[in-house]
Amino acid sequence: MVQTQEPTFAGAFPAADEAHWKKLVDHVLKGAPFEKLVGHTYDGIAIQPLYPRARAATPMASAHEGGWHSLARIDHRDARSANEQALTDLENGAQGLALVFSGSTGAYGFGLQPDAQTLDHVLDNVVLETGLPIEMDAGPPGTALAQALDAIVTARKLSPPDLHVHFGLDPLHENADVIATTALRLKKAGYQAPMIVADARRVHMAGGTEAQELALALASALTSLRALEKAGSSLNEARALISFRLAADADQFLTIAKTRALRRLFARVEDACGLTPKPIHLHAETAWRMMTRRDPYVNLLRTTTAAFAAGLGGADRISILPFTQALGLPDVFARRLARNTQLVLLEEANLGRVADAGAGSGCIETLTDELSEAAWRLFQQSEKNSLPLFLLSLSAEVKKSASIRLTNIAKRKEQLTGTSEFPDVHEGAVEVLAPTHALTRDAFFPPMRLSQDFEALRDRADAMRPRPKIFLATLGTVADFTARAMFAKNVFEAGGIEAIIHDGGDLTVGFAISGAKLVCLVSSDALYAEQAVTGAKALAPKATKIYLAGRPGELEASLKQAGVSGFIFAGCDLVEILSDALSQV
Repeated sequence: MVQTQEPTFAGAFPAADEAHWKKLVDHVLKGAPFEKLVGHTYDGIAIQPLYPRARAATPMASAHEGGWHSLARIDHRDARSANEQALTDLENGAQGLALVFSGSTGAYGFGLQPDAQTLDHVLDNVVLETGLPIEMDAGPPGTALAQALDAIVTARKLSPPDLHVHFGLDPLHENADVIATTALRLKKAGYQAPMIVADARRVHMAGGTEAQELALALASALTSLRALEKAGSSLNEARALISFRLAADADQFLTIAKTRALRRLFARVEDACGLTPKPIHLHAETAWRMMTRRDPYVNLLRTTTAAFAAGLGGADRISILPFTQALGLPDVFARRLARNTQLVLLEEANLGRVADAGAGSGCIETLTDELSEAAWRLFQQSEKNSLPLFLLSLSAEVKKSASIRLTNIAKRKEQLTGTSEFPDVHEGAVEVLAPTHALTRDAFFPPMRLSQDFEALRDRADAMRPRPKIFLATLGTVADFTARAMFAKNVFEAGGIEAIIHDGGDLTVGFAISGAKLVCLVSSDALYAEQAVTGAKALAPKATKIYLAGRPGELEASLKQAGVSGFIFAGCDLVEILSDALSQV
């Protein structure tokens, strides 16, 4: 019997190549240059619309095979409550704990009290001897907390080699020589996991780029290597005492590339030290700067994407910020969602079963290569200067990057769903255990959030009684004004100004009934030419300010003469416009 091979699904379609694809693209672009499709990262790296497969690529090894460890964040200021959180998380699927202390980089206004008694209470009934992963985000008193934990281990008669504690000693918080001495003492006591962390989250929190974050991670790690060598350690022993910490955000491809690039970069450092590279230990935390206070449920999408990307990028440990973190101390519900997000990714999506899923992807491999080169160039500046001078220089560059980001967000070139895009001025309150306290200030890298400027506008509007309104004066039929009416509604409600859409009839009557003081004319360009001037003149006597949705073009002079003094369009600075609008009501 002759067996025939069944045709593949793709075989039913004609073969296609890049030339054919570009021909179709040219047809869509209608003469516009192909470069219009090329994006750029904040490091200036080009993002092409299409990449060929990277056939020569090989998967990168990670320190923890078989997926990452999911860590539950423990940051309640009350030690007993923190202990309850820890036990609940561990009983319900968390594989380890991230102990966050007040004053640390990742405290975000909360954190455990950094003392021995608190640490002892938090770890009550926590079975450390099973090798439970513990990540300490310690802050400036890191060495004291490390000694306190060692005392607890001794008092409980536990064996240090059985524990898997990353002590989180940070050379950017404390003297590197003191940290090195402490780390070697812990090593001598039998602890096997890394004691020192190269934590670059502070750069990401301050609005920095991926290359800037990686450069700080390398500079911090090398500072620790030198301090450990000075304290009497071999380089081979020293590198095993260092772990890394990065932020993971909702830019999926850049997060995957960044985590992969860090492995490649430190391997380059190891090679320069005459060592055969080994997999690093990497802890990823979902990013603070992407968290929003408005429509916080969207944060669930952001943190899921970030954890997904960090896992595929090779992180060994991941902790997720609960979706209400920017509003205050998360409650049981928010913590459960954060915990279960990782359980779904690991146990249902089985992401941990794929080793270096980005290997071979033309996009991921190219981004990894170019990020590595950009970060290495920045890192070399730290070798030319002392660490303090490098931090000062890097701080200035990070501030520039943050300023560009906020400008792009203000112009909606970078959109924030639920904040600058599709806002809900009537959204309900979300439960938290306590409101957010002031964040720990960083002299070099002050923390920020991408949504902060729009949130400040919303806070201003929410404080006004009654809520400010704007009357959307529609001209023509529904087909004429719907697109711009929806655009204007999005724009003004992003600043907390409720949009009242005119539903027909006399404009002046509709405006009077709306109770608004502001007006925005909305229609098509053709209708503007016919009716905008007349409409503006009719509304001007009672309106505090009149806007027009769209660019004025040749009508600008006549529109201004009729009373229109503001124009909203794609690319305008909405933060500036909305701030002015709120000052008019």
